[in-house]
Amino acid sequence: MDRAPGVSVRLRLALSYAGFLMVAGALLLAAVWLFLLRYVPERALIVSAETTPHGVFPVRSNLLRAFAPSAAAVLVFLLVFGLLGGWLLAGRMLAPLTRITHATRLATNGSLSHRIRLPGRMDEFRELADAFDAMLARIETHVAEQRRFAANASHELRTPLAISKALLDVARTDPDRDTGALVDRLHAVNTRAIDLTEALLLLSRAEQRSFTREPVDLSLMAEEATETLLPLADKHGVTVETGGDIAPTSGSQALLLQLTTNLVHNAIVHNLPEQGAVWVDTHVHPRTVTLTVENTGETLAPHLVSTLTEPFQRGTERVRTDHAGVGLGLAIVRTITHAHDGTLTLTPRPAGGLRVTVELPAEAGSGAVSGRAQPDHPRRTGRDRSRRTSPEGRSPRC
Repeated sequence: MDRAPGVSVRLRLALSYAGFLMVAGALLLAAVWLFLLRYVPERALIVSAETTPHGVFPVRSNLLRAFAPSAAAVLVFLLVFGLLGGWLLAGRMLAPLTRITHATRLATNGSLSHRIRLPGRMDEFRELADAFDAMLARIETHVAEQRRFAANASHELRTPLAISKALLDVARTDPDRDTGALVDRLHAVNTRAIDLTEALLLLSRAEQRSFTREPVDLSLMAEEATETLLPLADKHGVTVETGGDIAPTSGSQALLLQLTTNLVHNAIVHNLPEQGAVWVDTHVHPRTVTLTVENTGETLAPHLVSTLTEPFQRGTERVRTDHAGVGLGLAIVRTITHAHDGTLTLTPRPAGGLRVTVELPAEAGSGAVSGRAQPDHPRRTGRDRSRRTSPEGRSPRC
């Protein structure tokens, strides 16, 4: 924004300091006049010849003629001293602001690695500099993540497009080739590209927090996601058990359902080849509600678990070839969790598999009591949908 040039803050502070000194000096001289000079007689004293005067008897008019030039000189001195001293003092006080302005201009030009690191004890300027450094660090991290995400997304989208181009080239050069298999392959590649694009759009929507908050029962989201994925669990031979407390929170019902669906889907797909199990629980605490999804599987290294929420990061040893996904499942879960002011925790299970815990703020005024089991919240299994067990009837976890 173009602005007209104005008086600098340093000059204004210097003028303010000088003006303050002038006012203080004038008030001091006025106090001298009011409390001292007014008691001096206006005329000379007349004494008798027999009286011997002691000391000097001044006259007010004579004192005024002697006092006025000195008072004017004092005011001029205060003006000059206030301007010079105020200029130097303002420059010293505003020096940190100059460093902050320089760092801001560097950041505007694209240099996000610069930090102010203002020395000294904590005051308003140091607090502002530290907050600015923290903001620059966060922006730099976010920009780096966005660049890495864009590069990965471009690579992931390029793969199905390249495959489609290769298949079309083969069909064009070999007209006698069986078109049925080619169409099936193109359909699979196109489906994967569509899934990836929809995942990217969902991720962007969650990051922008462009949703309306409404009361949501997290336990119902877990039930709905489990019911939807029961055929997939039957196909993979995985037992899915759900249960827990009524978990009222606030947020987007569609996004929280997507979060729960992604967690349950990952737990089913990344599981043991046979006789796998998935446990989905919801719990309520005084200020938070939690959703926990656990599954059996291979033993995971902690360093691998810490990277699973990054976009396009896949545990290749745990991925089934028929449900490899697009590499955004847990990244979407993390983004949705943060958009709802929650926390996401991934912990490898000692017996193998993964425990994922999503903690969200409880809905204000819900009045839920921690540890109260939901009576009409039965547990269901993927192999036998009609079998229901009580909350105490679940098989022990390894």
